[in-house]
Amino acid sequence: MATDYPVTLAIRVLRQNGVEFTPYLYAYEARGGTRVSSEQLGVDEHAVIKTLIFEDEAKKPMCILMHGDREVSAKNLARQIGCKSVSPCAPEVADRHSGYQVGGTSPFGLKRAMPIYCEKSIETMPRIYINGGARGFLVGLEPKDLFRVLKPTSVDVAIS
Repeated sequence: MATDYPVTLAIRVLRQNGVEFTPYLYAYEARGGTRVSSEQLGVDEHAVIKTLIFEDEAKKPMCILMHGDREVSAKNLARQIGCKSVSPCAPEVADRHSGYQVGGTSPFGLKRAMPIYCEKSIETMPRIYINGGARGFLVGLEPKDLFRVLKPTSVDVAIS
């Protein structure tokens, strides 16, 4: 557990909403993804939740929360949310939409208001680890707090 950690916009949102969280710093590796953070923190990669910024055919952004060891089926997501198509944003576009750097994107304190979708099985996890708003920085919290603060729409779009 980190004692000296960045106070990002995400941390401010968590504090404003009375969310109990545990901060964790780790050595960020470009393209290392959730595998690197889960190994360094000694937690199951399934409990590390990635924050992805997608857009629909009209280029409207959306935030997708997914288990670290799973991928998003864009086809199933589009069908479940009533869009023709959805796809991941290019990193620079995701940065503009979220206000965070790719690799440090948190669903808390997004720059632009956008729909948030969450893989439904995340809600049943005992504890999750999600980005705290900076590269190499995760926060551990209970999924019920994520659902209370973000009010995401649950979807079933995970592929192994």
